[in-house]
Amino acid sequence: MARENYSDIIAFIAVARESSFTRAAAKLGVSQSALSHTIRALETRLGVRLLMRTTRSVSLTEAGKTLFDDVADMFTAIDSSIASVSDWRENPTGTIRITANDHAADTLLWPRLAPLLARYPDIKLEINIDYGLTNIVEQRFDIGVRIGDQIAKDMIAVKIGPDMSMAVVGSPGYFAKHPQPEAPADLVNHQCINLRLQSHGGLYAWEFDNGDTQVNVHVEGQLTFNTTNQMLQGALDGFGLAYVPDDIVKEHVAQGRLVRVLTDWCEPFPGYHIYYPNRRQSSAAFNLVVDTLRYSANV
Repeated sequence: MARENYSDIIAFIAVARESSFTRAAAKLGVSQSALSHTIRALETRLGVRLLMRTTRSVSLTEAGKTLFDDVADMFTAIDSSIASVSDWRENPTGTIRITANDHAADTLLWPRLAPLLARYPDIKLEINIDYGLTNIVEQRFDIGVRIGDQIAKDMIAVKIGPDMSMAVVGSPGYFAKHPQPEAPADLVNHQCINLRLQSHGGLYAWEFDNGDTQVNVHVEGQLTFNTTNQMLQGALDGFGLAYVPDDIVKEHVAQGRLVRVLTDWCEPFPGYHIYYPNRRQSSAAFNLVVDTLRYSANV
C-alpha cells in the first residue's frame, strides 16, 4: 500500500475505536460523509469489508478485527515516538557538543553553563578543546566557538563575550637577562613560548596590529604547548615570552609576577562568538545553551 494511504488506516482505527462514524469524524476533524468515503475507498483497495454498518452501530468484520489488532498498536507507538521527539524541543534534555579553545571554555563556557547544568540535570554537555578551525557539521558538533572575524558567513553567529586583546608577557627574571622588545621584529631575538595548533599541526604565528600596520611573526623558543594555561605558566616560570589573552595576565602584571610589552601592537579585536548552522527546529536544550551564553554588556 502506498504511504499516502496511511491516513486511511488512521481513519479506520478511529472508527473502530469509537464504534461510530459520527464520533470518529469529530475526533479527526472531518465531516462524516468524508470519513465514510475514506473507509469505502480503503475497503475497495483492499478488496474486503472491514466494517459492518447498521443505522445504530458500527462493528468490525473478521478481516477488520485482524487489521485493527495488527496495526492499532503500531500507530499508537508511532504517535508516542513523535511526542517523545517533540519533548526534545519543548523540554531541556539531550546532549550538546561544543568545540572551543581552552581560554573560551575556562572563562566563558564553564562559568555560565555550570549553573545551567545544575538546574537542568537532563542536559548533557560535551566540550572538546581544539584551537583548529573545526568543521562542526562534519565533526557533528552542535556549537563551535571562534573569534568573531573567523566565522564562515553561512553560519549563524552569536556574540558571547566582549572585545578582546592579546598580551605579550614575560617574567621580571627573564627581562633581567633580556632587553624588552620594542617592535614585533625584535621577537626573533627572544625565547618565545609557541602554541601548536592541534588540528593543523603547525605553530601559531603571533599577530600584531598597531592601528596602522598588521604583521605576523613566527617565533622560536624552548617550549611549545597546545593550551593557553601552560603557555602562561611557562612565562611565569621564566622560560620566555608568552602571547596570551590579556584578561588572564592582568592580575599577574598587577602583582609584579609578569611584565607586559608591545602593548601598542595589541589592538582590540572582536571577541568570542558561538556559531552553528541554521536550525529551524532546535531542541529546547540547544536554545537554552545559546541563550545562556549570549553576551550582554550590561551583565
